[in-house]
Amino acid sequence: MSTILITGANKGLGYETARRLLAAGHTVYVGARDAARGQAAADALGPGARFVQIDVADDASVAAAAKVIAAEGGLDVLVNNAGVEPRAADGGFLPVADVTGESMRAVFEANVFGQVRTLHAFLPQLQASDTATVVNVSSGLALTRELADPDSFTHFYPGVEYPTSKAAVNMLTVQYAKAFPSIRINAVDPGYTATDLNHNAGTQTVEEGAEVIVRMAQLGPEGPTGGFFSAAGPVAW
Repeated sequence: MSTILITGANKGLGYETARRLLAAGHTVYVGARDAARGQAAADALGPGARFVQIDVADDASVAAAAKVIAAEGGLDVLVNNAGVEPRAADGGFLPVADVTGESMRAVFEANVFGQVRTLHAFLPQLQASDTATVVNVSSGLALTRELADPDSFTHFYPGVEYPTSKAAVNMLTVQYAKAFPSIRINAVDPGYTATDLNHNAGTQTVEEGAEVIVRMAQLGPEGPTGGFFSAAGPVAW
């Protein structure tokens, strides 16, 4: 069985992924920025769940989490789940006219730089594992061809920062997978899932959304790498 870190695991897809992987017999670190919420989530998940404080937007926090996990035996699987989706004060999408360099930077700090920061910090531990696996949680909104197609389900989405950040996640997944062939590194699209991230506006449950994350987190050393996957299987970039 593997030792797994899930960032942003105190709720939503991260929490459900942790629950499923614990049920499969793995040891799971429940990563969260807020110590009280993270510890409460780990306690609720029960035996095998361990809380670790980690803010993926903060170098010192990520380094401290890596040190804690290394001291307790090291990591086999990293699930880069933590992320943000900007919304206006009324809960709607941020108008494109209001997008600034700073608003874009804030989203990239969590969704892109956070994944790079965390992967970089845990690389030594992953490289020492026989079952090293990385799952980068992306989105179907990363697909330019879909947002550009008037007949696509996602064409309606008006936001700029979130899909741009997830397109970057897809690119870093490909490049990291090429650089580290001994680690299974893939991106996943959980689908339009009802979570706090989108004000529970999704069309599927967290149980359905977590399916592909759970599956890709349990890849063996012969599993695919450098790919993009949904619950239905491989997705063309």
